[in-house]
Amino acid sequence: MMNINQEVGQLIRLARKKRGLTLNDFSKLIYKNPSTISKYEKGEIIIDIPTIYAISKALDVEIDQLLVRPHKELRFNLATQVPAFFLGLSQFYAYFYDGRNNSIVPCVIDLISQQAVNQFKVMMYMNYKDFYQYKKCENIYSGYMEHFDAVTNIALSNQHMPMEKASIQILASQLDADRKWGLWNGFSTRPMMPVATKMLFSQSRLVQDEELITQLKISKEDIKLCRLYNMFIVI
Repeated sequence: MMNINQEVGQLIRLARKKRGLTLNDFSKLIYKNPSTISKYEKGEIIIDIPTIYAISKALDVEIDQLLVRPHKELRFNLATQVPAFFLGLSQFYAYFYDGRNNSIVPCVIDLISQQAVNQFKVMMYMNYKDFYQYKKCENIYSGYMEHFDAVTNIALSNQHMPMEKASIQILASQLDADRKWGLWNGFSTRPMMPVATKMLFSQSRLVQDEELITQLKISKEDIKLCRLYNMFIVI
């Protein structure tokens, strides 16, 4: 089992590789020799706070991406306006079906901190292979989640493709249920085009089986509503 130093080191290595930086390239950005960086990534030496900030800046990532934190309930202030679905959560899960490769795309959404009574900073990790290393994924988004009476909005920026400004709308999040449907709007590069699809949100991880695939695929009822309103909607 890895200790915290090893886990942080692994996250640093992952972020460095995402940027296409060699140890030599990276060493010039944070003024450390390559052997020291290698020891950071292996968890052999402890990283001090100024260095972790320097690493975050050099890799152009949120510092939260380089930290290991337990997933426990956030401490909301007394005036917090949080819908029933999100109450007490520090992490929740999302799924959509990708028709380009006929597979489920799993996502993890971490709530990082509370910014206002109805707003939270979030990180979204999309299309991971191993849940226990979910930060090792295809796309990483940072942004904010904001709650209103009728809808929860999530505005996101793709950290590795700045032209993608994605958004999520979750209707009636005030209603008490462990799953919610929402609308995902983003940008595809395979092929290059704006996209929108339905996304299922859950308080707990779901089994990725045929039943879930059926739920995630656009149904005849979805198409019927699309034709009725001439809009793609999720309710």
